[in-house]
Amino acid sequence: MTAPVTTRSSADLIRAEEPVVAHNYHPLPVVVARAEGTWVEDVEGRRYLDMLAGYSALNFGHRHPALIEVAHRQLDRLTLTSRAFHNDRLAEFAERLAALTGLDMVLPMNTGAEAVESGIKVARKWAYEVKGVPADRATIVVAAENFHGRTTTIVSFSTDESARQGFGPFTPGFRIVPYNDLAALEAAVDETTAAVLLEPIQGEAGVVIPDEGYLAGVRELTRRKGCLFIADEIQSGLGRTGRTLAVEHEGVVPDVLLLGKALGGGIVPVSAVVARRDVLGVLRPGEHGSTFGGNPLSAAVGTAVVDLLETGEFQRRAAELGVVLRGGLSALLGKGVVGFRARGLWAGVDIDPAVGTGREISQRLLREGILVKDTHGSTIRLAPPLTITSEELEGALGALERVLT
Repeated sequence: MTAPVTTRSSADLIRAEEPVVAHNYHPLPVVVARAEGTWVEDVEGRRYLDMLAGYSALNFGHRHPALIEVAHRQLDRLTLTSRAFHNDRLAEFAERLAALTGLDMVLPMNTGAEAVESGIKVARKWAYEVKGVPADRATIVVAAENFHGRTTTIVSFSTDESARQGFGPFTPGFRIVPYNDLAALEAAVDETTAAVLLEPIQGEAGVVIPDEGYLAGVRELTRRKGCLFIADEIQSGLGRTGRTLAVEHEGVVPDVLLLGKALGGGIVPVSAVVARRDVLGVLRPGEHGSTFGGNPLSAAVGTAVVDLLETGEFQRRAAELGVVLRGGLSALLGKGVVGFRARGLWAGVDIDPAVGTGREISQRLLREGILVKDTHGSTIRLAPPLTITSEELEGALGALERVLT
């Protein structure tokens, strides 16, 4: 790794943030200065194994050489034109991403929340123009404990009060049902329903995995009721669960797919709505847009991400190392771990409150040189880069055992 870019200490930099950076996050007390693969270093040169991977934005590790090379080459040629003009990278990106996902068209955006907002707009437009829902009557059914972002529209259908309190009035048109409950979902869908919007695995809620058959049931229900199935795979997609997409575990193809995070390779923000032609085809010039969406740099990096996924290597690694992860967590049951949910290289681990909160366990692991993050009180999430080795993974599990006991 290269020489430090600052002579200021971690403590100094943390104190410097306090008066000038909005307090919308509560980060752990580590200041990362450089990274490579599965490891990061702080400004003092201490090394940490990254077991969070930017909430899946770093599925391919920090600074993957193939992605960095593509980014450098593109930086020397062209970075931005806006969509006022065509660029020479967008068509290939869209073609390759559509083929990877088994769908037809791509709407390129930047962040995950933008992809969700775009998916909502497209679903409503489709409902009015194709399904024939009366104007301004379209509804979208979502699941409780969801996390799709934090824009004003998205928090309107959140059940997390910390994301909602103080941000009303809220956008109408959403119905919330319990996750993993097909009967409740069916009762909520009617002739006004444009779409059902779900995470195939609820990440922020603690890596909540639905019962086998739930996603297939959602697909059958939405097809029978004549509404769209929108799968938010921003965290679960692109190799994380051992398949390219989490819906593939049940052989499901949604009508609309929302992607982000890992699509930018940890280099630039890239997201996309990928859908059937008759769905995305409802958009016309001027009805939706993004200055940076589909820019040449993002398209080049996104295409390189597709290159990596087309080999199947990362999906296989997540599946194989997922066995190691589940085995290690199973061995900790009753030893400070009261439960866990895991698929591929993704796990939500419930800590015995008598041992510590999720935050406290995260801080103890930080002192052991392991980076994780808590969610929902006594739960921590494990989502390492898919490039992690079995030895590194076993080392992280060993550190977790030490801090629990």
